[in-house]
Amino acid sequence: MIIIIIAITVIISIVAMNNADLFYRFRFNPYLALHSKQWYRFLTYGFIHAGWMHLFINMFVLYSFGDVVIQYYKLIFGLAGYYYFGLLYISAILFSVLPSFGKQKNDPYYNSVGASGAVSAVVFTSILFMPTGKISLIFFPIGIPAFIFGFIYLVYTAYMAKRGKDNIGHDAHFFGAVFGVVFTICLKPAVALYFYDQIRTFFGF
Repeated sequence: MIIIIIAITVIISIVAMNNADLFYRFRFNPYLALHSKQWYRFLTYGFIHAGWMHLFINMFVLYSFGDVVIQYYKLIFGLAGYYYFGLLYISAILFSVLPSFGKQKNDPYYNSVGASGAVSAVVFTSILFMPTGKISLIFFPIGIPAFIFGFIYLVYTAYMAKRGKDNIGHDAHFFGAVFGVVFTICLKPAVALYFYDQIRTFFGF
């Protein structure tokens, strides 16, 4: 499943990088989605990227965390876990840009691309399952507990989204992350208790 999603995303992204017309038609533009009824943009933007590094980072993170989520989904739902993972990913693409749509629907110059919102959903779903596992970054190679990383990430993305002074879709990152957690808990509410128990054990309560 992970390889299929990555392959589709890489192929479409490469084609779009070399075809400006396709790139413009696929990117998320809230104004065109609303006023020209181009609702397909809520999905297609998640399969194109601004450049090679943007594509590589998203696909590398998806590959790194996606298998954890699929294994837990399979443990809970059996083979239907593949279906639920696909639903998680596609739904996160759609949901993560809703806040941007609300803010930017009357701005014809606002555009966004990339699978970051869906990837954030996958990462935070993995944190829900393995909150005390260690996460390390390239520029910060010391592993920190996943739930602490998640908290820092949410605070950072919320702050940067409020500032709105760069060209990164922080809103999509934040709401994609939240969506991943809510989606999984809605599927299996007991996961929330499992998460709580892991945190409680971590602190020795």
